[in-house]
Amino acid sequence: MTLELSQTIAPAEIAQKPAPATERPASDVLGRIGNLETRLARSVSEIDAAQAVRYRVFVEEMNAQLSPDAVRRKRDIDAWDMVCDHLLVLDTAIEGDAEEQIVGTYRLLRQDVAAVSGGFYSQSEFDVDALVARHPDKRFMELGRSCVLPAYRTKRTVELLWQGAWAYSLKHGVDVMFGCASFHGTVPEEHALALSFLHHNVQAKDDWSVSARPELFRVMDLMPAEGIDARKALVAMPPLVKGYLRLGATIGSGAVVDHAFNTTDVLIVLPIGQISGRYLNYYGADAGRFAS
Repeated sequence: MTLELSQTIAPAEIAQKPAPATERPASDVLGRIGNLETRLARSVSEIDAAQAVRYRVFVEEMNAQLSPDAVRRKRDIDAWDMVCDHLLVLDTAIEGDAEEQIVGTYRLLRQDVAAVSGGFYSQSEFDVDALVARHPDKRFMELGRSCVLPAYRTKRTVELLWQGAWAYSLKHGVDVMFGCASFHGTVPEEHALALSFLHHNVQAKDDWSVSARPELFRVMDLMPAEGIDARKALVAMPPLVKGYLRLGATIGSGAVVDHAFNTTDVLIVLPIGQISGRYLNYYGADAGRFAS
């Protein structure tokens, strides 16, 4: 489950400000299901623990290629970590401190923060600035670096990640969520069925259209529409992509191969107003479904 990009801006290019999660009250839990809970990171040490989880998934499991320093530290880290909020899923049944309980994470970057901190991360792969510029009255939020430890890749963990993102977006008046979703591997043709289904059936249109950067653009239209078995295409989708489609998301034009993270990326676009009523009812218009 990744929302990843390979290119980064050097730390010096991003405003030097402490991470929003440096100090947070203990009452900020956004949701609970059984022994799992979701909330924002409360400290720098919890962000560090989230980076360790990301390293385990992206490098040890998915063979991402990070810098020698990141490999030495066993942390997936970049300059955006200092300006993003970090959504966590914790297993409170694990003995020890909160850092040991973190089993999943999501990185959240609001438009107002991105505007003063070097821009959106996904702009390095997709023409996000053009999309944002067409909607000056909308507030955007980027979701990225999504990952969950293998033993916790269950429906309830995904539900808690979405619960947290939904509650956060409501709190901050977000109108549009977007981010990169990844297919494993760097050969788009290996995902011809799924990518072609996305191209023919859920491509973002009109004012919501957004394209991969021209120099990185890889064709998603790899099969004719009449040759696509929709059911098989959905089975071939990464769980994160399927989850976004259920919510009502659309997909940008063109894929991007991320050699560093060993993925093929597509851009998810999800205006709040297009979220399926079924899911709004499930989680609650006030994000109260799993609220603690």
